[in-house]
Amino acid sequence: NEINAEIAKNLLEMKHCTVETAENGAIAIELFTTNPVGYYDAILMDVRMPVMDGLEAARTLRAMRKADGRTIPVIAMTANAFQEDVDASLKSGMNAHLAKPIEPPVLYETLERYLKK
Repeated sequence: NEINAEIAKNLLEMKHCTVETAENGAIAIELFTTNPVGYYDAILMDVRMPVMDGLEAARTLRAMRKADGRTIPVIAMTANAFQEDVDASLKSGMNAHLAKPIEPPVLYETLERYLKK
């Protein structure tokens, strides 16, 4: 929802990240597809979104022919916190699963782990 997206955006901007948001998974895929390879460093994906949920969006992303579609870090940010939810996120192609409410230190540590180049 918009409030959760705004909170996550603010947390990331406090660390000088540039953030773009998408209202649903289909828009997220469109943004990723229409921007050049390497434009995004990571994708934070809510599992429950309208139109296309985060699991389907992650599977779509990983199946793309675009060079970074298979390698960009995708991190679930969701209220779904059971082990079966974590397993579903990882099986869809996400790299990590963060349960809401998001703990800023955990978010930052997770991003650092996947963004080290």
